[in-house]
Amino acid sequence: MITLYQFEPAFGLPNASPFCMKIETYLRMVQLPYQAPLASMGDFGKAPKGKMPFIDDGGTLIADSSFIIDYLKQTYGDALDAWLNPKERSMALAYQRMLEENLYWAMVYVRWVEPVGWNHTRQAFFGNMPAPLRWIIPPVARRGILRQLRGHGLGRHSAAEIYTIGKHDITALAEFLDNKPYFLGDKPCSLDAVAYAFLANLLWVPVDSPLKLHAQNYVQLESYCQRMRGQYYPK
Repeated sequence: MITLYQFEPAFGLPNASPFCMKIETYLRMVQLPYQAPLASMGDFGKAPKGKMPFIDDGGTLIADSSFIIDYLKQTYGDALDAWLNPKERSMALAYQRMLEENLYWAMVYVRWVEPVGWNHTRQAFFGNMPAPLRWIIPPVARRGILRQLRGHGLGRHSAAEIYTIGKHDITALAEFLDNKPYFLGDKPCSLDAVAYAFLANLLWVPVDSPLKLHAQNYVQLESYCQRMRGQYYPK
């Protein structure tokens, strides 16, 4: 059985990391059996790239959410994307890149830089750590994330500029989704695992950022997240 290593659930979501939630959603969408034990500090020592998520499939360790999905497709078949034509595959990749390489960093700014966001993030990711780790690790991790944010380039902008960039991404996503049930039409594909993980982590996290408020202007985004949750995370 596949073992998924990820952070603990938080904010009422399967995971506060959209990349971890992406993999769990994908596994549910393709109906692959898996187990997801609660994370421990030792799990990071096993992580091939020192990050979550990663999977262990019978001793084969795969890290990075996109490489994990590629591996699952190659090993178990492409149950979600086989129906896509080349143009649709290109569109799916472009929107995935926008979510993961651009909007993600605007969300990082909300969670790791803004004081209110950081208070929630610190509790979600580090609140269950034993003392003194929960006092030592969070500021170290935060400094590392801030360096990554600046290295990416987005962190060199002002808060207003960062939010403008993020809002443009959200508008593009909402207008492309429009009134379709899924991002590429009437059938779900792997892009929906990505989109749901990121949009739910934007709309349903208890931090009222300009990004969240902007996303709330588009009722189709909320409806989409509700639809995905009802289908793949039924109570």
